[in-house]
Amino acid sequence: MAYREEEKTKIKRLQSREAINLAIQGNWREAIKLNQDLVAMFPDDVESYNRLGRAYTELGKYEEAEKAYRQSLKIDSYNAIAQKNIQRLALLKKTKTAQKRDTRKVAPQAFIEEIGKAGVVHLHNLAKPVVLARVAAGDEVLLKPKGINLMVESVRGEALGQVEPRHGQRLVRLIKGGNKYTGAIVSSAENAVSVMIRETYRHPAMAGQLSFPTRGVETTRTEMADRVIRRGIEQEESLLGDPGYTVVGGEETEVLPEEPVEDDFDDTES
Repeated sequence: MAYREEEKTKIKRLQSREAINLAIQGNWREAIKLNQDLVAMFPDDVESYNRLGRAYTELGKYEEAEKAYRQSLKIDSYNAIAQKNIQRLALLKKTKTAQKRDTRKVAPQAFIEEIGKAGVVHLHNLAKPVVLARVAAGDEVLLKPKGINLMVESVRGEALGQVEPRHGQRLVRLIKGGNKYTGAIVSSAENAVSVMIRETYRHPAMAGQLSFPTRGVETTRTEMADRVIRRGIEQEESLLGDPGYTVVGGEETEVLPEEPVEDDFDDTES
């Protein structure tokens, strides 16, 4: 069936949005079908080939994933997403890791929380690339205090890295005080990993102690959940900028200045 150009553009926009939603939901088989339909209709659509590669990767179908990414490079030889993921696939093939058996995805709703209770932190002392290759945006991670430091592990129990001490030490003390947290990968690359950490329970003894102190952030927007997950699933961008954390809220995320490590809590909400 022949479509007029404007109709095809509308179809592409709607189906692309649905393909992203399927990825957010972790419905990779349906995502493959929809992205296959998209590349059949729009054979030069790099984004659809990249999404197709991601879906195949999540199901452990690495040969098919590589074909999709290489097709993307045929269209755009400088496409950083395809280049990065082909390198990642090479590592995954060596370890013969099946993504569908070794990861747990976090629902987008887990990324919605009021100001001060959720933030994005950057990891230091990263694991080897072969380990980092086994995690991707949306994967659940485990938070493990180790002395005064906060370590981040995959659900397989593999160490991924350490939360920067100025922020990690604060969270460790809150955890020891009875608070509980969940974590998920926002972005993962060979030399940069960011993790969303969300407070799920505040112990009464920790009343008035913010997990992520804010600086003039006013309101939380529910679409931030989509924004965080989509950034990793659709773009898979490498992290830029200085280490710190990003508080969820307002029109944009706000990167906060690092706080000095202190011996006692002194940041009671005013």
